[in-house]
Amino acid sequence: MRQSIARWILAAALAGLAAPALAQTLVVAALKTPGGVDGDALKPGTQNAVTQVYEGLTAYARSVDADGVGRLDFTRVVPHLAEGWTVTPDGLTYVFTLRKGVRSFFGNEMTAADVVWGWEKSIAQKRTGLFIANVTGVEKIEALDSHVVRFTLRAPSMVFLHLLTNYVPAIYDSTEVRKHATADDPWALRWIDANTAGFGPYHMESVRQGEQAIFVANPNYFGGAPYYKRVVYREIPSGASRYQLLLSGQAQWIEELTHKQVADLRRDRRVKVVGVEGTAMASVRMNTRFKPFDDVRVRRAMALATDYDGINAAVFEGLATRPRSIVPPIIPGHLASLPLVQPDAERAKALLAEAGFPGGIDVTLEYAGLEWWEEGIAIQMQRSLAAAGIRATPKRITDADMRARAAINRRDLPLFTFKDFPFALDPIYKMFNDAHQKGASNRNGYDNPDFDRLLDAAAVEIDPARRLAMGEQTQRMHAEDATWVYIGYPGHFEAMPPCMRGYTWYPDYHERWRELSCQ
Repeated sequence: MRQSIARWILAAALAGLAAPALAQTLVVAALKTPGGVDGDALKPGTQNAVTQVYEGLTAYARSVDADGVGRLDFTRVVPHLAEGWTVTPDGLTYVFTLRKGVRSFFGNEMTAADVVWGWEKSIAQKRTGLFIANVTGVEKIEALDSHVVRFTLRAPSMVFLHLLTNYVPAIYDSTEVRKHATADDPWALRWIDANTAGFGPYHMESVRQGEQAIFVANPNYFGGAPYYKRVVYREIPSGASRYQLLLSGQAQWIEELTHKQVADLRRDRRVKVVGVEGTAMASVRMNTRFKPFDDVRVRRAMALATDYDGINAAVFEGLATRPRSIVPPIIPGHLASLPLVQPDAERAKALLAEAGFPGGIDVTLEYAGLEWWEEGIAIQMQRSLAAAGIRATPKRITDADMRARAAINRRDLPLFTFKDFPFALDPIYKMFNDAHQKGASNRNGYDNPDFDRLLDAAAVEIDPARRLAMGEQTQRMHAEDATWVYIGYPGHFEAMPPCMRGYTWYPDYHERWRELSCQ
Protein backbone atom coordinates (compact mmCIF):
# COMPACT_ATOMS: atom_id res chain seq x y z
CA MET A 1 0.00 0.00 0.00
CA ARG A 2 2.76 2.45 0.97
CA GLN A 3 4.59 1.61 -2.24
CA SER A 4 1.49 2.39 -4.35
CA ILE A 5 0.95 5.70 -2.54
CA ALA A 6 4.57 6.70 -3.05
CA ARG A 7 4.33 5.94 -6.76
CA TRP A 8 1.12 7.92 -7.09
CA ILE A 9 2.68 10.89 -5.31
CA LEU A 10 5.71 10.89 -7.57
CA ALA A 11 3.54 10.54 -10.65
CA ALA A 12 1.58 13.60 -9.52
CA ALA A 13 4.79 15.50 -8.89
CA LEU A 14 6.02 14.79 -12.39
CA ALA A 15 2.72 15.33 -14.15
CA GLY A 16 2.82 18.01 -16.82
CA LEU A 17 6.53 17.67 -17.58
CA ALA A 18 7.29 17.05 -21.22
CA ALA A 19 9.51 14.12 -22.22
CA PRO A 20 12.68 16.24 -22.70
CA ALA A 21 12.13 17.81 -19.28
CA LEU A 22 11.66 14.39 -17.70
CA ALA A 23 14.92 13.20 -19.24
CA GLN A 24 16.77 15.94 -17.40
CA THR A 25 14.80 15.75 -14.16
CA LEU A 26 16.39 14.18 -11.11
CA VAL A 27 13.84 12.65 -8.75
CA VAL A 28 15.09 12.38 -5.18
CA ALA A 29 13.08 10.22 -2.80
CA ALA A 30 13.89 12.08 0.40
CA LEU A 31 13.30 11.41 4.04
CA LYS A 32 11.76 14.84 4.58
CA THR A 33 11.04 18.09 2.76
CA PRO A 34 13.51 20.81 3.83
CA GLY A 35 12.12 22.47 6.95
CA GLY A 36 14.06 25.63 6.13
CA VAL A 37 16.90 26.81 3.89
CA ASP A 38 18.96 28.99 6.20
CA GLY A 39 22.25 27.16 6.75
CA ASP A 40 22.71 28.98 10.04
CA ALA A 41 19.40 27.70 11.41
CA LEU A 42 19.46 24.00 10.69
CA LYS A 43 16.17 22.14 10.51
CA PRO A 44 15.47 18.67 9.12
CA GLY A 45 16.48 18.63 5.46
CA THR A 46 18.19 22.04 5.52
CA GLN A 47 21.68 20.80 4.68
CA ASN A 48 20.36 18.61 1.87
CA ALA A 49 19.05 21.75 0.16
CA VAL A 50 21.56 24.48 0.93
CA THR A 51 24.53 22.44 -0.27
CA GLN A 52 22.99 22.64 -3.76
CA VAL A 53 22.48 26.40 -3.64
CA TYR A 54 25.38 28.00 -1.77
CA GLU A 55 29.07 27.42 -2.44
CA GLY A 56 32.35 28.54 -0.94
CA LEU A 57 35.26 30.73 -1.96
CA THR A 58 37.37 27.57 -2.00
CA ALA A 59 36.84 23.89 -2.76
CA TYR A 60 38.72 20.62 -2.45
CA ALA A 61 40.45 19.44 -5.61
CA ARG A 62 38.30 16.81 -7.35
CA SER A 63 38.89 14.12 -9.94
CA VAL A 64 36.64 11.44 -11.46
CA ASP A 65 37.90 7.86 -11.82
CA ALA A 66 37.28 5.42 -14.64
CA ASP A 67 34.10 4.15 -12.95
CA GLY A 68 32.63 7.65 -12.92
CA VAL A 69 33.07 8.14 -9.18
CA GLY A 70 34.37 11.49 -7.99
CA ARG A 71 37.22 11.70 -5.46
CA LEU A 72 38.21 14.71 -3.38
CA ASP A 73 41.83 15.42 -2.48
CA PHE A 74 41.60 16.74 1.07
CA THR A 75 45.22 17.87 1.00
CA ARG A 76 44.53 20.38 -1.80
CA VAL A 77 42.29 23.42 -1.36
CA VAL A 78 41.72 25.17 -4.70
CA PRO A 79 39.90 28.36 -5.82
CA HIS A 80 36.15 28.20 -6.43
CA LEU A 81 34.04 31.37 -6.17
CA ALA A 82 37.34 33.11 -5.60
CA GLU A 83 39.79 32.91 -8.48
CA GLY A 84 42.75 33.11 -6.12
CA TRP A 85 44.17 34.56 -2.91
CA THR A 86 47.29 35.82 -1.21
CA VAL A 87 48.34 35.42 2.41
CA THR A 88 50.81 37.49 4.40
CA PRO A 89 53.93 35.75 5.81
CA ASP A 90 52.54 35.89 9.35
CA GLY A 91 49.40 34.02 8.22
CA LEU A 92 47.07 36.69 9.57
CA THR A 93 45.76 38.34 6.42
CA TYR A 94 44.11 36.67 3.41
CA VAL A 95 43.10 38.70 0.37
CA PHE A 96 40.74 36.96 -2.07
CA THR A 97 40.12 38.04 -5.65
CA LEU A 98 36.60 37.02 -6.67
CA ARG A 99 35.66 35.59 -10.03
CA LYS A 100 33.99 38.15 -12.26
CA GLY A 101 30.72 37.42 -13.99
CA VAL A 102 29.42 35.05 -11.29
CA ARG A 103 25.67 35.63 -11.17
CA SER A 104 22.81 34.40 -9.03
CA PHE A 105 19.51 33.01 -10.26
CA PHE A 106 18.21 36.58 -10.04
CA GLY A 107 20.93 37.84 -12.39
CA ASN A 108 22.92 39.93 -9.92
CA GLU A 109 26.71 39.68 -10.07
CA MET A 110 28.59 38.46 -7.00
CA THR A 111 30.69 41.15 -5.33
CA ALA A 112 32.89 41.50 -2.27
CA ALA A 113 29.94 43.18 -0.55
CA ASP A 114 28.00 39.90 -0.84
CA VAL A 115 30.80 38.00 0.89
CA VAL A 116 31.00 40.54 3.71
CA TRP A 117 27.21 40.66 4.11
CA GLY A 118 26.95 36.87 4.37
CA TRP A 119 29.60 36.64 7.08
CA GLU A 120 28.12 39.54 9.03
CA LYS A 121 24.67 37.94 8.85
CA SER A 122 26.02 34.60 10.14
CA ILE A 123 27.96 36.22 12.96
CA ALA A 124 24.94 38.31 13.97
CA GLN A 125 22.83 35.14 14.24
CA LYS A 126 25.36 33.69 16.72
CA ARG A 127 25.00 30.18 15.40
CA THR A 128 27.00 28.02 12.97
CA GLY A 129 28.69 30.89 11.16
CA LEU A 130 29.81 32.45 14.42
CA PHE A 131 31.35 29.12 15.48
CA ILE A 132 33.27 28.94 12.21
CA ALA A 133 34.44 32.54 12.63
CA ASN A 134 35.61 31.74 16.15
CA VAL A 135 37.36 28.47 15.32
CA THR A 136 39.21 30.08 12.40
CA GLY A 137 39.98 33.25 14.33
CA VAL A 138 38.32 35.60 11.84
CA GLU A 139 38.46 39.09 13.32
CA LYS A 140 37.47 41.31 10.40
CA ILE A 141 36.06 40.96 6.86
CA GLU A 142 36.39 43.93 4.49
CA ALA A 143 35.54 44.67 0.87
CA LEU A 144 38.62 46.35 -0.63
CA ASP A 145 36.88 46.90 -3.95
CA SER A 146 34.05 45.29 -5.91
CA HIS A 147 35.87 41.97 -6.38
CA VAL A 148 38.48 41.92 -3.61
CA VAL A 149 37.76 40.91 -0.02
CA ARG A 150 40.16 40.79 2.92
CA PHE A 151 39.97 38.52 5.98
CA THR A 152 42.02 39.41 9.06
CA LEU A 153 42.64 36.63 11.58
CA ARG A 154 43.55 36.88 15.25
CA ALA A 155 46.08 34.06 14.89
CA PRO A 156 47.35 31.82 12.07
CA SER A 157 44.89 29.11 11.10
CA MET A 158 45.73 26.03 9.04
CA VAL A 159 42.02 25.19 8.86
CA PHE A 160 40.77 28.55 7.52
CA LEU A 161 40.92 27.68 3.81
CA HIS A 162 39.36 24.27 4.51
CA LEU A 163 36.35 25.82 6.22
CA LEU A 164 35.81 28.22 3.33
CA THR A 165 34.77 25.18 1.26
CA ASN A 166 31.53 25.07 3.29
CA TYR A 167 28.07 26.42 2.50
CA VAL A 168 28.10 28.51 5.69
CA PRO A 169 28.67 31.37 6.19
CA ALA A 170 26.80 31.51 2.90
CA ILE A 171 27.54 33.94 0.11
CA TYR A 172 24.12 35.41 -0.62
CA ASP A 173 22.92 37.60 -3.41
CA SER A 174 22.55 40.41 -0.89
CA THR A 175 21.04 42.72 -3.52
CA GLU A 176 18.04 40.39 -3.70
CA VAL A 177 17.93 39.51 0.00
CA ARG A 178 17.93 43.11 1.19
CA LYS A 179 14.69 43.70 -0.71
CA HIS A 180 13.00 41.51 1.88
CA ALA A 181 14.53 43.07 5.02
CA THR A 182 12.30 44.88 7.47
CA ALA A 183 12.85 47.05 10.51
CA ASP A 184 12.25 44.12 12.85
CA ASP A 185 14.09 41.65 10.60
CA PRO A 186 17.08 43.58 9.20
CA TRP A 187 18.82 40.42 7.92
CA ALA A 188 15.63 39.15 6.21
CA LEU A 189 15.99 35.90 8.17
CA ARG A 190 12.36 34.91 7.68
CA TRP A 191 12.69 35.29 3.92
CA ILE A 192 16.07 33.51 3.81
CA ASP A 193 14.64 30.53 5.68
CA ALA A 194 11.90 30.08 3.07
CA ASN A 195 13.74 31.16 -0.10
CA THR A 196 17.15 30.80 -1.72
CA ALA A 197 19.37 33.48 -3.22
CA GLY A 198 22.78 32.00 -3.92
CA PHE A 199 25.39 31.89 -6.65
CA GLY A 200 25.43 28.08 -6.78
CA PRO A 201 24.05 25.73 -9.43
CA TYR A 202 20.45 25.45 -8.20
CA HIS A 203 17.61 27.64 -6.97
CA MET A 204 14.62 26.47 -4.94
CA GLU A 205 11.61 27.30 -7.11
CA SER A 206 8.92 26.13 -4.68
CA VAL A 207 8.34 24.10 -1.55
CA ARG A 208 5.28 22.47 -0.01
CA GLN A 209 6.02 21.20 3.46
CA GLY A 210 5.38 17.50 3.86
CA GLU A 211 5.21 17.01 0.10
CA GLN A 212 8.06 18.28 -2.07
CA ALA A 213 10.49 20.99 -3.04
CA ILE A 214 11.31 21.82 -6.65
CA PHE A 215 14.78 23.04 -7.59
CA VAL A 216 15.73 24.47 -10.98
CA ALA A 217 19.18 25.03 -12.43
CA ASN A 218 20.64 28.50 -12.11
CA PRO A 219 20.89 29.60 -15.78
CA ASN A 220 23.74 31.95 -14.81
CA TYR A 221 25.89 29.40 -12.93
CA PHE A 222 29.57 30.12 -13.56
CA GLY A 223 30.49 26.41 -13.56
CA GLY A 224 28.37 25.57 -16.58
CA ALA A 225 24.90 24.10 -16.95
CA PRO A 226 24.33 20.97 -14.86
CA TYR A 227 22.98 17.86 -16.58
CA TYR A 228 19.83 17.85 -14.43
CA LYS A 229 17.87 21.03 -15.13
CA ARG A 230 15.21 20.27 -12.58
CA VAL A 231 15.21 18.34 -9.28
CA VAL A 232 12.04 17.01 -7.67
CA TYR A 233 12.90 16.57 -4.01
CA ARG A 234 9.99 14.46 -2.81
CA GLU A 235 9.21 13.51 0.79
CA ILE A 236 8.84 9.73 1.05
CA PRO A 237 9.00 8.85 4.78
CA SER A 238 8.97 5.08 4.25
CA GLY A 239 12.41 3.60 3.71
CA ALA A 240 10.86 0.57 2.01
CA SER A 241 9.02 2.84 -0.44
CA ARG A 242 12.17 4.83 -1.24
CA TYR A 243 13.96 1.55 -1.90
CA GLN A 244 11.26 0.30 -4.28
CA LEU A 245 11.11 3.62 -6.14
CA LEU A 246 14.81 3.34 -6.91
CA LEU A 247 14.50 -0.25 -8.13
CA SER A 248 11.54 0.68 -10.35
CA GLY A 249 13.42 3.63 -11.88
CA GLN A 250 10.87 6.18 -10.65
CA ALA A 251 13.52 7.80 -8.45
CA GLN A 252 17.16 8.20 -9.41
CA TRP A 253 18.36 9.01 -5.91
CA ILE A 254 17.17 7.97 -2.47
CA GLU A 255 18.16 8.95 1.05
CA GLU A 256 18.93 6.96 4.20
CA LEU A 257 19.71 3.46 2.97
CA THR A 258 19.93 0.83 5.69
CA HIS A 259 22.87 -1.56 5.63
CA LYS A 260 20.49 -4.45 4.94
CA GLN A 261 19.28 -2.60 1.85
CA VAL A 262 22.88 -1.90 0.83
CA ALA A 263 23.76 -5.60 1.11
CA ASP A 264 20.72 -6.53 -1.03
CA LEU A 265 21.33 -3.79 -3.62
CA ARG A 266 24.90 -4.91 -4.16
CA ARG A 267 23.47 -8.10 -5.64
CA ASP A 268 20.96 -6.31 -7.89
CA ARG A 269 22.03 -5.39 -11.43
CA ARG A 270 19.38 -2.68 -11.71
CA VAL A 271 21.49 -0.38 -9.55
CA LYS A 272 25.07 0.27 -8.53
CA VAL A 273 26.25 1.06 -5.02
CA VAL A 274 29.11 3.38 -4.13
CA GLY A 275 30.43 3.40 -0.59
CA VAL A 276 33.08 5.15 1.49
CA GLU A 277 34.23 4.73 5.07
CA GLY A 278 33.48 8.39 5.77
CA THR A 279 34.09 10.31 8.97
CA ALA A 280 30.95 9.63 11.05
CA MET A 281 31.90 7.30 13.89
CA ALA A 282 29.27 5.39 15.83
CA SER A 283 30.37 5.75 19.45
CA VAL A 284 29.31 5.23 23.03
CA ARG A 285 30.41 8.14 25.21
CA MET A 286 30.97 8.49 28.95
CA ASN A 287 30.78 11.68 30.99
CA THR A 288 33.44 11.80 33.71
CA ARG A 289 31.29 14.13 35.86
CA PHE A 290 29.15 11.10 36.69
CA LYS A 291 30.16 8.04 38.69
CA PRO A 292 31.44 5.46 37.95
CA PHE A 293 32.79 7.04 34.75
CA ASP A 294 35.05 9.38 36.69
CA ASP A 295 37.43 6.39 37.02
CA VAL A 296 39.51 5.65 33.92
CA ARG A 297 39.62 1.96 34.88
CA VAL A 298 35.85 1.74 34.53
CA ARG A 299 35.97 3.49 31.17
CA ARG A 300 38.69 1.16 29.90
CA ALA A 301 36.70 -1.80 31.15
CA MET A 302 33.76 -0.61 29.03
CA ALA A 303 35.97 -0.60 25.94
CA LEU A 304 37.48 -4.02 26.74
CA ALA A 305 34.04 -5.55 27.31
CA THR A 306 32.64 -4.41 23.95
CA ASP A 307 32.16 -7.04 21.24
CA TYR A 308 33.09 -4.95 18.22
CA ASP A 309 32.85 -7.75 15.66
CA GLY A 310 29.51 -8.88 17.05
CA ILE A 311 28.09 -5.35 16.79
CA ASN A 312 29.41 -5.01 13.24
CA ALA A 313 27.75 -8.24 12.17
CA ALA A 314 24.45 -7.72 13.99
CA VAL A 315 23.95 -4.00 13.34
CA PHE A 316 26.02 -3.07 10.29
CA GLU A 317 25.84 -6.21 8.15
CA GLY A 318 29.63 -6.49 8.46
CA LEU A 319 30.12 -3.23 6.53
CA ALA A 320 31.57 -1.12 9.36
CA THR A 321 35.29 -0.62 10.05
CA ARG A 322 37.03 -0.36 13.43
CA PRO A 323 38.34 3.05 14.56
CA ARG A 324 41.74 3.49 16.16
CA SER A 325 41.45 7.15 17.02
CA ILE A 326 38.97 9.98 17.42
CA VAL A 327 40.35 11.23 14.06
CA PRO A 328 38.99 9.26 11.07
CA PRO A 329 41.45 7.51 8.71
CA ILE A 330 40.25 9.61 5.78
CA ILE A 331 41.68 12.75 7.43
CA PRO A 332 45.37 13.45 6.76
CA GLY A 333 47.07 13.28 10.16
CA HIS A 334 45.12 10.25 11.45
CA LEU A 335 47.34 8.25 13.82
CA ALA A 336 47.26 4.81 12.22
CA SER A 337 49.76 3.38 14.71
CA LEU A 338 47.28 3.43 17.61
CA PRO A 339 46.38 -0.18 18.46
CA LEU A 340 42.83 -1.44 18.19
CA VAL A 341 41.20 -2.33 21.51
CA GLN A 342 41.08 -6.12 21.74
CA PRO A 343 38.02 -7.36 23.64
CA ASP A 344 38.95 -9.06 26.91
CA ALA A 345 36.11 -9.64 29.38
CA GLU A 346 38.43 -11.03 32.06
CA ARG A 347 40.71 -8.00 31.93
CA ALA A 348 37.61 -5.79 32.08
CA LYS A 349 36.46 -7.60 35.25
CA ALA A 350 39.89 -7.12 36.80
CA LEU A 351 39.85 -3.39 36.08
CA LEU A 352 36.40 -3.07 37.63
CA ALA A 353 37.64 -4.88 40.74
CA GLU A 354 40.65 -2.54 40.95
CA ALA A 355 38.24 0.38 40.76
CA GLY A 356 36.28 -0.99 43.72
CA PHE A 357 33.55 -2.88 41.86
CA PRO A 358 34.35 -6.59 42.26
CA GLY A 359 30.67 -7.43 41.76
CA GLY A 360 30.37 -5.39 38.57
CA ILE A 361 28.36 -2.24 37.93
CA ASP A 362 24.86 -1.22 36.90
CA VAL A 363 24.58 1.50 34.26
CA THR A 364 21.92 3.02 32.02
CA LEU A 365 22.80 3.38 28.34
CA GLU A 366 20.70 6.14 26.79
CA TYR A 367 20.05 6.33 23.06
CA ALA A 368 17.68 8.08 20.66
CA GLY A 369 16.55 7.75 17.07
CA LEU A 370 18.89 10.33 15.54
CA GLU A 371 20.63 7.48 13.74
CA TRP A 372 19.06 4.25 12.57
CA TRP A 373 21.73 2.14 14.32
CA GLU A 374 21.43 3.54 17.85
CA GLU A 375 18.94 1.03 19.22
CA GLY A 376 20.84 -1.87 17.70
CA ILE A 377 24.09 -0.75 19.32
CA ALA A 378 22.40 -0.26 22.69
CA ILE A 379 20.97 -3.78 22.59
CA GLN A 380 24.24 -5.35 21.45
CA MET A 381 26.21 -3.40 24.08
CA GLN A 382 23.88 -4.75 26.77
CA ARG A 383 24.63 -8.28 25.63
CA SER A 384 28.41 -7.95 25.32
CA LEU A 385 28.97 -5.89 28.49
CA ALA A 386 27.17 -8.49 30.60
CA ALA A 387 30.08 -10.93 30.17
CA ALA A 388 32.29 -8.54 32.15
CA GLY A 389 29.78 -7.88 34.90
CA ILE A 390 28.59 -4.58 33.45
CA ARG A 391 24.81 -4.67 33.68
CA ALA A 392 23.64 -2.11 31.11
CA THR A 393 20.00 -1.12 30.77
CA PRO A 394 19.19 0.51 27.40
CA LYS A 395 16.87 3.51 27.70
CA ARG A 396 15.40 5.29 24.71
CA ILE A 397 14.93 9.05 24.97
CA THR A 398 13.46 11.45 22.44
CA ASP A 399 15.60 12.94 19.70
CA ALA A 400 14.93 16.42 21.06
CA ASP A 401 15.98 15.35 24.56
CA MET A 402 19.19 13.81 23.22
CA ARG A 403 20.09 16.98 21.31
CA ALA A 404 19.31 19.22 24.28
CA ARG A 405 21.15 17.15 26.87
CA ALA A 406 24.20 16.69 24.60
CA ALA A 407 24.42 20.42 23.88
CA ILE A 408 27.36 22.47 25.11
CA ASN A 409 25.25 24.25 27.75
CA ARG A 410 24.13 20.97 29.43
CA ARG A 411 26.21 17.85 28.70
CA ASP A 412 24.39 15.84 31.36
CA LEU A 413 24.21 12.39 29.72
CA PRO A 414 26.31 9.90 31.75
CA LEU A 415 26.43 7.11 29.10
CA PHE A 416 24.96 7.42 25.62
CA THR A 417 25.27 6.72 21.89
CA PHE A 418 26.14 9.50 19.47
CA LYS A 419 27.60 10.37 16.08
CA ASP A 420 29.44 13.49 14.96
CA PHE A 421 31.46 14.29 11.86
CA PRO A 422 33.64 17.26 10.89
CA PHE A 423 32.98 19.62 7.98
CA ALA A 424 36.69 20.38 7.64
CA LEU A 425 38.93 17.36 7.22
CA ASP A 426 41.67 18.53 9.53
CA PRO A 427 42.75 16.56 12.63
CA ILE A 428 43.06 19.59 14.91
CA TYR A 429 39.64 20.93 13.91
CA LYS A 430 38.08 17.48 14.40
CA MET A 431 39.48 17.11 17.91
CA PHE A 432 38.73 20.71 18.88
CA ASN A 433 35.12 20.35 17.79
CA ASP A 434 34.51 16.97 19.47
CA ALA A 435 36.76 16.97 22.53
CA HIS A 436 38.00 20.44 23.52
CA GLN A 437 36.08 21.96 26.44
CA LYS A 438 34.95 24.74 24.07
CA GLY A 439 34.07 22.33 21.29
CA ALA A 440 30.50 22.56 20.02
CA SER A 441 30.33 18.75 19.64
CA ASN A 442 32.04 17.80 22.91
CA ARG A 443 28.84 16.01 23.89
CA ASN A 444 30.22 14.14 26.91
CA GLY A 445 32.05 17.10 28.41
CA TYR A 446 35.53 15.60 27.95
CA ASP A 447 37.78 17.64 30.21
CA ASN A 448 41.56 17.31 30.01
CA PRO A 449 43.39 20.65 30.45
CA ASP A 450 46.62 19.25 28.98
CA PHE A 451 44.71 18.08 25.92
CA ASP A 452 43.09 21.51 25.53
CA ARG A 453 46.38 23.38 25.90
CA LEU A 454 48.07 21.23 23.28
CA LEU A 455 45.15 21.65 20.87
CA ASP A 456 45.19 25.42 21.41
CA ALA A 457 48.88 25.49 20.52
CA ALA A 458 48.34 23.25 17.49
CA ALA A 459 45.54 25.50 16.24
CA VAL A 460 47.98 28.38 15.69
CA GLU A 461 51.05 26.31 14.76
CA ILE A 462 52.12 26.97 11.15
CA ASP A 463 54.97 24.45 10.97
CA PRO A 464 53.36 21.33 9.42
CA ALA A 465 55.67 18.82 11.12
CA ARG A 466 55.18 20.32 14.58
CA ARG A 467 51.44 20.56 14.06
CA LEU A 468 51.28 16.92 12.94
CA ALA A 469 53.21 15.81 16.04
CA MET A 470 50.83 17.76 18.29
CA GLY A 471 47.87 16.14 16.55
CA GLU A 472 49.28 12.68 17.08
CA GLN A 473 49.95 13.36 20.76
CA THR A 474 46.40 14.58 21.37
CA GLN A 475 44.98 11.51 19.62
CA ARG A 476 46.95 9.30 22.03
CA MET A 477 45.70 11.30 25.00
CA HIS A 478 42.06 10.95 23.96
CA ALA A 479 42.44 7.20 23.39
CA GLU A 480 44.16 6.70 26.75
CA ASP A 481 41.50 8.65 28.62
CA ALA A 482 38.92 6.29 27.08
CA THR A 483 35.86 8.53 27.38
CA TRP A 484 34.61 7.18 24.05
CA VAL A 485 34.09 3.58 23.06
CA TYR A 486 35.09 3.74 19.39
CA ILE A 487 32.44 1.38 17.98
CA GLY A 488 32.89 1.71 14.22
CA TYR A 489 32.55 3.69 11.02
CA PRO A 490 29.25 2.44 9.56
CA GLY A 491 30.32 3.81 6.19
CA HIS A 492 28.25 5.88 3.80
CA PHE A 493 26.58 4.20 0.85
CA GLU A 494 24.61 5.57 -2.08
CA ALA A 495 22.67 3.54 -4.64
CA MET A 496 21.96 4.86 -8.11
CA PRO A 497 21.16 3.80 -11.67
CA PRO A 498 24.08 2.00 -13.38
CA CYS A 499 24.45 4.90 -15.83
CA MET A 500 24.98 7.49 -13.08
CA ARG A 501 28.35 9.21 -13.09
CA GLY A 502 29.96 11.93 -11.01
CA TYR A 503 28.83 11.02 -7.48
CA THR A 504 31.35 12.34 -4.94
CA TRP A 505 31.39 11.92 -1.16
CA TYR A 506 31.64 15.25 0.65
CA PRO A 507 32.48 15.88 4.33
CA ASP A 508 28.91 17.10 4.93
CA TYR A 509 27.57 13.78 3.59
CA HIS A 510 25.48 15.37 0.82
CA GLU A 511 25.86 14.62 -2.87
CA ARG A 512 26.11 17.55 -5.29
CA TRP A 513 23.39 17.36 -7.93
CA ARG A 514 25.41 19.48 -10.35
CA GLU A 515 28.03 16.72 -10.57
CA LEU A 516 25.58 13.95 -11.47
CA SER A 517 24.73 12.82 -14.97
CA CYS A 518 23.09 9.74 -16.49
CA GLN A 519 23.47 9.46 -20.25
